[in-house]
Amino acid sequence: MPDLERNKQVVVDYYQTAFGGNPQKAITDHFGPRYVQHNPDAQDGPEAFIGFVTWLRGEYPNLQLDIKRVIAEGDLVATHSHLDLEPGTDNPGRALADFFRLEDGKVVEHWDVIQEVPKTSANDNGMF
Repeated sequence: MPDLERNKQVVVDYYQTAFGGNPQKAITDHFGPRYVQHNPDAQDGPEAFIGFVTWLRGEYPNLQLDIKRVIAEGDLVATHSHLDLEPGTDNPGRALADFFRLEDGKVVEHWDVIQEVPKTSANDNGMF
């Protein structure tokens, strides 16, 4: 039986550490023996993840990741987040839905859905 609260903590720390600028530590602390990626723009494995995060932080050195919600069920943890690539500008950023699968408390698989946050909306509810 997975420890749902522990799995949520692992994913939050992994995600914040990586996007905070230390993807190598995130991998050392939280990756399992393999990393299967389902984002069609990303390759499997830790090296590809480090390369992506390093590139993203190089392009957007002030980026901020704000995790709004974390949900766990079985061996899966889902996060709903706001990725602000250029804080303080008129670029509202992106809404992210990420799904992580864990084995023995380690991240081994990832899916995501990414949507630009529009500047206007048909309602006043906001995306978060």
